[in-house]
Amino acid sequence: MSKADAMADAGKTAVLQNIHGTMEFLQKFPPFNQMDTAHLAFLVEHCQLRFYAEGDSIIKPSDGPVEHFYIVKQGRVHGERPHSARRGTETTFEITAGECFPLAALIGERATRTEHLAAEDTFCLLLAKHAFIKLFAVSNPLRDFALRGVSSLLDQVNQQVQLRAVETLGAQYSLDTRLGELAMRQPIGCAPDTPLRDAVRLMHEQHVGSIVVLDPADKPLGIFTLRDLRRVVADGVDLAQQISNLMTPNPFHLAPDASAFDAAIAMTERHIAHVCLVEHEKLCGVISERDLFSLQRVDLVHLARTIRHAGKVETLAGLRSDIRLLVDRMLAHGASSTQITHIVTLLNDHTVCRVIELTLEDMGDPGIPFTWLCFGSEGRREQTLHTDQDNGILFEASDAAEAAAIRERLLPIAREINQRLAQCGFTLCKGNIMAGNPELCLSRQEWSRRFAGFVLEATPENLLGSSIYFDLRTIWGPDEGCEQLREELLRRVASNSLFQKMLAENALRQRPPVGRFRDFVVARSGADKDTLDLKVQGLTPFVDGARLLALANGIGAVGTLERLRALIAKGVIDALDGAAYEEAYHFIQQTRMQQHQLQARDELPYSNRVDPDHLNHLDRRILRESFRQAQRLQSSLAMRYQL
Repeated sequence: MSKADAMADAGKTAVLQNIHGTMEFLQKFPPFNQMDTAHLAFLVEHCQLRFYAEGDSIIKPSDGPVEHFYIVKQGRVHGERPHSARRGTETTFEITAGECFPLAALIGERATRTEHLAAEDTFCLLLAKHAFIKLFAVSNPLRDFALRGVSSLLDQVNQQVQLRAVETLGAQYSLDTRLGELAMRQPIGCAPDTPLRDAVRLMHEQHVGSIVVLDPADKPLGIFTLRDLRRVVADGVDLAQQISNLMTPNPFHLAPDASAFDAAIAMTERHIAHVCLVEHEKLCGVISERDLFSLQRVDLVHLARTIRHAGKVETLAGLRSDIRLLVDRMLAHGASSTQITHIVTLLNDHTVCRVIELTLEDMGDPGIPFTWLCFGSEGRREQTLHTDQDNGILFEASDAAEAAAIRERLLPIAREINQRLAQCGFTLCKGNIMAGNPELCLSRQEWSRRFAGFVLEATPENLLGSSIYFDLRTIWGPDEGCEQLREELLRRVASNSLFQKMLAENALRQRPPVGRFRDFVVARSGADKDTLDLKVQGLTPFVDGARLLALANGIGAVGTLERLRALIAKGVIDALDGAAYEEAYHFIQQTRMQQHQLQARDELPYSNRVDPDHLNHLDRRILRESFRQAQRLQSSLAMRYQL
């Protein structure tokens, strides 16, 4: 063998050893430890190793669309961005050996939103975009990992759950599916002067449960369903009548781009079983309850209807297990935590309304209009299956004497409603924040004075009260009084900077459980040893911060995410910060909800505490970054209010 051949062989051996060593390194970290050997070899063979000295910029927003996939081989990388509340920059995340970036930007074919800097001397493996795309197409583990949007915390954090659902449930559609994709056939319509007999014959021939009444330009004027047919037959209506006399006018409609979730919520809130799809004022489809949920095996509308027509409290109590099953299925179908909490709250609202109605049937109507209020997480529409009662009553009275007399008549009813709700799984509030408490069964003027007292006297007790009562909405009864209270409250808080500062101090009480060395701060002893509280330490900083900023800026929204979006729209918080807060809040809530589901299946008591060591590598990292976003929100509040 010649010297040149020997040198060539030695070079090949060195290259192979280098490839083998890099593969061994990558196989210690997700998603590389789940990839096929051939796919991993392709990645390594197409990578180049690059050195960055401490302080070097690796990629930054001004570089334009990202052209490489980066894996840290050795060293540390910091994400730096301008601080929203002060000059200079702040570190928003840290990436260490085995971790990769910037997936969301690479997949979105955009620039990174954060500058990535070498925090120390660092080696990175770089895979060119064209090679990444090829690998992304053939490697399921890499694709699943990438679609979870690690670099922006959460783009699609439910990807793995959805994949498992496809295997176990055979689902074809998710709650995010466009309604236009679900409307598989042309809608059946007729003219307003069509005799009822002919319209019913057409429905029978086409095997549909509804017919839409159209004007000459195909604009929907009304809808007639099988449910309507049963009603008119029972009433002995002449079948020769024009359908325009019997239709439901101005049918509810959505655009084809609306989601299955939008239709589900509309059906549930409006007690309807059909939604028209309208584009450019023309009918282009009809989605029925059967279309929506037979595909998903998630019958939200039917469950809501069953709750609304339950004949006794025992039936409502039995339906709680159906709600838990529904949440199971929705998690499996990839519903977000926001969608699920919205639906749980909606079903809880239906349950509360039905309990009130049944109680009034049994005890007699007091003849006094009243409003059933809810507070806290129920007021924000952020309830999970683990919930207790936070409610009150509002009524109108001309003076204190009349208010006392009305209260005396309403309290026995309120206490019975509280007890019946407890039968249905709504735990009695340990702090007695319930309508059966005389202090929470008040006239509108009494509520107004109480809220004014919270703002004027910012005692610890009042600050705690404001964090509960200021997230209020109507569940049952007239809504005008509640809206007047909310408008008064916004005016009072917006004009009281001292109270805002006290609320800000209160919002900094619960510190996210992340230490200086990038690890979690967990309980060190007792029954909670090695755990942290997802609700108190994770969600509360976002809830309290969003509430404060919304009240201070005259924003009437009650939900945390709605408040954040309104604050972005008003320019109070930066759009990128707001998006990061929303993603972080969503992930913590999702983690909490999945834990509650596991606890329910194992018949364990609900708990918001989790041991981070029990999470997989990716979820642990995302949770840590989510807590860091809560820290950033608190830092901005501290700067804003000079705390």
